[in-house]
Amino acid sequence: MTYALLHIVHLLAAIMFIGAVFFEVLVLARITPQISTESLTEVQRAIGERLRVVLHWVVLFVYGAGIGLAWQHRTALAAPGESSFGTLLMVKILLAIGVFLSFGLVAILLRSGKMTAARRHAIHWAIFAQMLAIVVLAKGMFYFHW
Repeated sequence: MTYALLHIVHLLAAIMFIGAVFFEVLVLARITPQISTESLTEVQRAIGERLRVVLHWVVLFVYGAGIGLAWQHRTALAAPGESSFGTLLMVKILLAIGVFLSFGLVAILLRSGKMTAARRHAIHWAIFAQMLAIVVLAKGMFYFHW
């Protein structure tokens, strides 16, 4: 797969991934006080089921293409401290790993029955913040130099 195609796949999947988290954090969480408990439970269940199906594929594409892109920059990643590009790319990769692990934590908490509304809220905001940082770093890799 060419670099340009990997880049496009990665970008489109990232837009979908961040859009889903954006929707959950800034839209769905804000309307919950306005909806009855019964309706909210039904809506959250339906959205959750659909997101789990869609996001599995989105995550596969965003991380798969990301690994392919990282391979293209393996020289910069071999010594990330030697260039601003390598440093920013490494931080971006570490944040992406953090997002992946955060979703793993969500899955563990859900399966164990230990997920609370407060935990869900905090984890989703943390994931959203990490994703915003990744977007800034993605652009910054090509514009910030030291």
